Amino acid sequence: MTAVPRVLAVGDAAVSVEFGDTLDPVLNACVRGLDRALAAAPVPGQIESVPSHRALLVLYEPGVVRFVEIRDELLRRAAAVVPSAAEPGAPRSVPTRYGGTDGPDLARVAARLGLTEAEVVRLHASGEYTAFMLGFMPGFAYLGMLPEALATPRLETPRVRVPAGSVAIAGRQTGIYPVASPGGWNVIGRTSLRLFDPAADPPARILPGDRVRFVASQTLPEPPPTTPPPTHGAPAVLEILEPGLLTTVQDAGRRGYRRLGVSWAGALDAPALRAANALLGNDPQAAALECTLAGPALRFLATTHFAVTGADLSPVLQREDLGAWPVPAEARILARAGNILRFSGRRWGCRAYLAVAGGIDVPPLLGSRSTDLGSGFGGFAGRALRAGDRLAVGQPPGLPPTSPERPTTQGPADPALVRVVLGPQHQHLDPASLIRFLAEPYAVSAASDRVGCRLAGPPLAHRGAAEIVSDGMSPGSIQVPPDGQPIVMLADGPTTGGYPKVATVVSADLPRLAQLVPGVDTLRFVAVGPGEA
Repeated sequence: MTAVPRVLAVGDAAVSVEFGDTLDPVLNACVRGLDRALAAAPVPGQIESVPSHRALLVLYEPGVVRFVEIRDELLRRAAAVVPSAAEPGAPRSVPTRYGGTDGPDLARVAARLGLTEAEVVRLHASGEYTAFMLGFMPGFAYLGMLPEALATPRLETPRVRVPAGSVAIAGRQTGIYPVASPGGWNVIGRTSLRLFDPAADPPARILPGDRVRFVASQTLPEPPPTTPPPTHGAPAVLEILEPGLLTTVQDAGRRGYRRLGVSWAGALDAPALRAANALLGNDPQAAALECTLAGPALRFLATTHFAVTGADLSPVLQREDLGAWPVPAEARILARAGNILRFSGRRWGCRAYLAVAGGIDVPPLLGSRSTDLGSGFGGFAGRALRAGDRLAVGQPPGLPPTSPERPTTQGPADPALVRVVLGPQHQHLDPASLIRFLAEPYAVSAASDRVGCRLAGPPLAHRGAAEIVSDGMSPGSIQVPPDGQPIVMLADGPTTGGYPKVATVVSADLPRLAQLVPGVDTLRFVAVGPGEA
């Protein structure tokens, strides 16, 4: 029997339906049962759901449904879930070459467990594993339960790079790294299967609920080629002369794939992106360039209109007839072929948005043109822009008769006040630390990026263990890892996490974080209730 489920607020735009607190196949069956029920009959305002080990994260539109309404409806749905009704997924076979350079941790794991390497391989390949959840990165499936005889703690020091296809174990779970990435699991083998292909349908080879078996093999089949993304022959309109510190193609982000470990990506300051597009008559979700701290230099290859919003990075348009001309903020500007746009220095803020009439036209993947830097797909070749890159734009729309009115953007306060909804795991902090979390200012660490706004301040103490059973996260979730320094998850942040999430930034304040400068700015948190948020 499972405990009575509970529904906890995760900020103002998500809730977590928790069936328990442990890694348990029965609890996971409940999660998948509710997930399947919501797929068949979504609740009002539902955007998507993210199944994890023992909880289902449901993201919703707060303008459509109130927290109390979605809470009550999900409690009703969860109470009707029968664990045995969670249908198993498809069978999957994973050819695996164990040991040697493919499994550098196999010998050490065997010695630790008092087994031979052959016994470890036999035990690992003898069972059928259920894909409890996907997270950490696109296509990474958490598979369980590992035989108790193979239960092994994570590495004390995670590797900087784990090769793609690595088969690894940690605790009572096993998994396969879809792409090369840092990782702390024990690598015992490798497969050549491609676990994630953003242009395929479905993009993940293993889905929640699938049943997976590993097959020991000395030879591995050649991996299938990646599915080529759609292409077009539109002429280039922009040429990158200098890339700036970090310039990427971003739109409103991709929705509907967090259950597969795919982050939303997209513009960190969504209102600034919408404002730039509105100035040009573009679709509000059209792709633009997100320019970080030090903007790029680019040449217009055709006459077009553009607009710059967000941070003030001192844009200057070089025209042959007028010389260098400062570009006014939040205005529609005509650039002629041969004109060069530069950013001469930051005055305030962190991220500016450069939109062009028609929107940046790169192949859409999973419904978005945004760049996912961590997973290396979307945008322009899945990476930041470089000198020599050329970008096409879509069909320019009819321009609005006048520039739409919009309040002048102001620089963030010092320190910025950021509203949060406490939970879902604020009880994992000791009471004094929770008070400190809401009372002390935090500096924005220089290590901050699009994944997370890392904070530096008085360390927060956990009541017990600093890790939890991994569950879903949304942009704005604030994790507290063992070092006690909070991290606010941003658009490129992982979809699940194993550290306590003590609070979530309300949706209206997330853009403010996008404009805080790492190593310069500070912020302070203030708690509000879900209804107020």
